Amino acid sequence: MIHKEGYPTLLISLLVLGIINITFYTFAPSFLIFSLVVSIALYLFLISFFRNPTRTIPQYSPDILYAPADGKVVVIEEVDEPEFLKTKALQVSIFMSPLNVHVNRNPIDAEVAYYKYHPGKYLAAWEPKASTENERTTTVYQTKHGLILMRQIAGALARRIICYLEKGQSVKQGEDMGFIKFGSRVDLYLPLGTKVDVSVGDVVSGNKTIIAKF
Repeated sequence: MIHKEGYPTLLISLLVLGIINITFYTFAPSFLIFSLVVSIALYLFLISFFRNPTRTIPQYSPDILYAPADGKVVVIEEVDEPEFLKTKALQVSIFMSPLNVHVNRNPIDAEVAYYKYHPGKYLAAWEPKASTENERTTTVYQTKHGLILMRQIAGALARRIICYLEKGQSVKQGEDMGFIKFGSRVDLYLPLGTKVDVSVGDVVSGNKTIIAKF
């Protein structure tokens, strides 16, 4: 299944690649085979990038925090969160490469207590400064276990972050909450003392991997 955010990109890409290959066919037919091979490879990559596999959570529970994205855990550390929580929190960061599924999902049942979009830079998503300097969104979930902050962060290639949530909205665990186009990162800020079930270097899957149990 293709995510709805992919259809405009796929349509425009198909038109552009079609024009390029028609141009080669007309004016430089000796390069047509090369152009076709590159075009097919690029288009298959785009289809893969915008894939949206069906992900049913294995066990619904308001006491389980599922991974909101596919990728690799690159940070687990205690940090200060100055934007909304204004206190120390446990940060868990998931880096998404261009080969990962880029759908972002609600990790837990909650009410959205805060949402804000921040324009910014496009540093490499794995850099620590990306959390505060890159284009990003901040969503705060009010849960029965306290506040959980989730930040979608653009990477060096990402140029568009989509979030479907707004303040006051009630959300369900496992439902789509947004999408980030191309390489990017998701940060979770959890209450101190939360026991996480993952380690740095683990590869996680959205709606499948348990990040923490409360």
